[in-house]
Amino acid sequence: MAELKEHLLPPKPASATNLRDSSYRPSASGRQPFQGVDVPGLKKRGQGLRSWIRVDALGNSQIIEVDKFTMMRRCDLPARDLRLLDPLFVYPSTILGREKAIVANLEQIRCIITADEVLLLNSLDSYVLQYVVELQRRLTTPGVGDVWQSEGSELNRRRSRTYENVFGNTSPDYLPFEFRALEVALEAACTFLDSQAAELEIEAYPLLDELTSKISTLNLERVRRLKSRLVALTRRVQKVRDEIEQLMDDDGDMAEMYLTEKKSRMESSFYGDQSLMGFRSNDGGTSISAPVSPVSSPPDSRKLEKSLSIARSRHESMKSTESATENIEELEMLLEAYFVVIDSTLNKLTSLKEYIDDTEDFINIQLVHIPRPPSLTPSLINIFLCCVLAQLSGTNILELW
Repeated sequence: MAELKEHLLPPKPASATNLRDSSYRPSASGRQPFQGVDVPGLKKRGQGLRSWIRVDALGNSQIIEVDKFTMMRRCDLPARDLRLLDPLFVYPSTILGREKAIVANLEQIRCIITADEVLLLNSLDSYVLQYVVELQRRLTTPGVGDVWQSEGSELNRRRSRTYENVFGNTSPDYLPFEFRALEVALEAACTFLDSQAAELEIEAYPLLDELTSKISTLNLERVRRLKSRLVALTRRVQKVRDEIEQLMDDDGDMAEMYLTEKKSRMESSFYGDQSLMGFRSNDGGTSISAPVSPVSSPPDSRKLEKSLSIARSRHESMKSTESATENIEELEMLLEAYFVVIDSTLNKLTSLKEYIDDTEDFINIQLVHIPRPPSLTPSLINIFLCCVLAQLSGTNILELW
């Protein structure tokens, strides 16, 4: 892990002395370059560069320095999508399918997935580094795709059973690059949340049993803090579950996430147009720039060309529709595997909350039946007041009777 951190760390910037020396070098015309004024509180131009970890389809990783606007043009993303990746802000888990990229914000894993690369903000977080290592391992090692180094063994077993039943093997290596990268991100998020739920269960049940046997202020405060953590974790798990369920319910969003197919269609369309233009330029010495006269081309050839164009467009449309349907089924099966896992985690937290509620009801019943000292009845209070008033006025109580 230490070697990975050194490899993923960005290069050290030049020192202030070197920058100062280079800034005072004269230009080719002999003039001194313009020196900006250092104003506190203002960001200098050029400081918007951020360090990103880039992993390509072959598993190679590198550090790149890219500013926000370059990244927006590179991935064709709006600025609001990039804000989801900023670790300084807290956003709920989100999976967005765009024209050229998938924006995934899943707990600690915040990345941009394209058809041929994954981009993450450079971080020393152990989960980010583990995601990079696992993604590289699956991309470079054939037949490996279902192991995540954590305590979530149930996740691996369910994924293994799902892919054995559906695909006939335990490694969906034929999936496109963007789905494999998304799979690792989903697995990391589901495993992390499941481990958090398991730790909460280990801490909660003994504490609740202790509270039922001994009701004290300290135990009540510990249970209150535990319940606050449970509510926060349940909200995060519920959000991941809702995102996966929303994707599974919308075929259009799932089809939009198949980036490799869209890229290949665009490339084939581009090369087809180029070849058609070259064929027309070589056919009969007709110039491309010169308009073709309707008189020079026979009507039969124009009808034939129009029919071929319509048939070709219908064929491409049917082919893309069939492939989109197949890919939707593949992605839906992939999402279903992790939906089962995150739903199981949510059921654990729901059961724990019900146990806490039952414990609270039991404690309330105990507090109601605790014997208390007898309280003063209204008649005794009246007699006491009469005695006090009589004594103050100097009158004997017996004479009043």
